[in-house]
Amino acid sequence: MITMNINLIPFSTLTPDIILNALESIGLNSNRRLFALNSYENRVYQVGLEDASTIVTKFYRPNRWTTAAIIEEHVFVQELADSEIPVVPAMQFNGNRTLNQFNDFRFSVFPRQNGRVPELEGREKLEWMGRFIGRIHAIGALKPFRERSTLDIASFGVEPREYLLRNNFIPADLLDAYTSVSAFALEGVRRCFDRAGEVKILRLHGDCYPGNILWADDGPHFVDFDDSRMGPAIQDLWMLLSGDRYEMAQQLGYVLAGYETFYNFDFRELHLIEALRTLRLLHYSAWIAKRWDDPAFPMAFPWFNTPRYWQDRIIELREQIALMDIALMDEGPLALI
Repeated sequence: MITMNINLIPFSTLTPDIILNALESIGLNSNRRLFALNSYENRVYQVGLEDASTIVTKFYRPNRWTTAAIIEEHVFVQELADSEIPVVPAMQFNGNRTLNQFNDFRFSVFPRQNGRVPELEGREKLEWMGRFIGRIHAIGALKPFRERSTLDIASFGVEPREYLLRNNFIPADLLDAYTSVSAFALEGVRRCFDRAGEVKILRLHGDCYPGNILWADDGPHFVDFDDSRMGPAIQDLWMLLSGDRYEMAQQLGYVLAGYETFYNFDFRELHLIEALRTLRLLHYSAWIAKRWDDPAFPMAFPWFNTPRYWQDRIIELREQIALMDIALMDEGPLALI
C-alpha cells in the first residue's frame, strides 16, 4: 500500500484566475492568453500581457525549498547575469523583490527567452557549453550557498532509498532484490567518492541536461536553476555526455577544452561520474514517489510503480555497479581523447 504525502498544497487549486490575479497583484495585467509549459516540479506558464509582451511565471511547489533558499537561487542567477553570463534572472517588483506571494502560493516572473532545446553534438557546441559552464562555476566558486542543500550521498542516495522502502513502493516479490542491489549500489558510490578524495564543492546549476538549455542565435542560455545547490563541478558536466564509452570520452574532452578556459577542472572528479549517475537514478524514483499524490504525476508517469518499472530499475542499478567497478579499476572512468 502506497503512503501518500499529504503535506503539499495541491496544485489543483492553482486555477487560471488565481494565476492571472497573482500577476495583477504585482502590476502585470494580462491579455488572458495563458499557456502551460512543460514542468512537473513547479507550475510554469507563458502569459501574454496587455502591452503585447510575453512573460513566464513560475509557481513554486510548496514545502520544497524555503523562501530563503529560493531567494538565494535568484541572487546567484543575478550574479551570473551581472557578469554577462547568458542566464534568465527573475524580474524584480515592489522594492526589488523577486519572490512574490499570492494566497498560498509563492511565484516569480521571468522574461521570455527564445531558443530551442539543443542537440549537443559536435566539437563546437560542446566546447561552447564547456565555456558556458566554466564561467558559471568561476562565479559559483566565489562563495557558498547558505540556505540550499548539498548534493551528497545521504540526501541523493540513502534518504531516497529509505523513503521508497519505508513507504511500500517496491512490489513485494521484488523487494529483496531491490533492497540488495540498491545497498550494493550505494556501497559502490561510497567507494567512488573515497577514490576521488576531498574534491571542492561549489554553487552549481545542478540539473544540467538539454531540457534546461535554450540555444538561441547567440548561443546557449540556462532557463531554470531550480535544482541549484552545492556540489562537485562534474555534476554540471556529466549529463552533457551520451553514447558509448569512446564517444563520451571524446565529448568530455571537448567540454573540458572549453571549460578550462574559465575554470580549472580537478581530474579526480572523473571518478564521480558513474557514482553521480547512480545517485540520480535513486533520487529520481523517490522524486516521483514523493509527488505521487499530485494528480499530474500519475498522468505523466503512468508506468511508475508497475512491476516492470522496478524490474528495470534493478537491472539499471546492477549495470551501474559494474560501471563503478570499472571506474575504480582504471585511472579514471574515461580516458580523454
